[in-house]
Amino acid sequence: MKILSSMVLFACFTHFSYSQGAKVNIQQDQKIDQLLEIYKSSLSNNEYFRIQVGFGDYAKAQRIKANVEEDFPDLSSKIDFDSPTYRVRVGRFISKLDAERKFNEVRIKYPDAMLLKPKKSTN
Repeated sequence: MKILSSMVLFACFTHFSYSQGAKVNIQQDQKIDQLLEIYKSSLSNNEYFRIQVGFGDYAKAQRIKANVEEDFPDLSSKIDFDSPTYRVRVGRFISKLDAERKFNEVRIKYPDAMLLKPKKSTN
């Protein structure tokens, strides 16, 4: 009987007890948001290197881009228009050393590839 009453008491206790409920309210200084914006803008102003693997009319640039994406799936590729041709550029390397390492790999497959430091306007 003692076991039964302790089980009923335990069941009632667990039924009426509640788990911890909390609401998190983060209060931060507005200067943190300003610092984040400054940090983001400084990253966008950093110099970076890209590898140009080919150029031509739009159809040729699309074919080159498809081939590059198949050969180097880890590199982001982009078609940039630089009058009068479309240029296929891959990667976005912050350090020149990383760019040169990848450039050596790409150049094996695409011998006309060039290592570039493009203008800020091309992302």
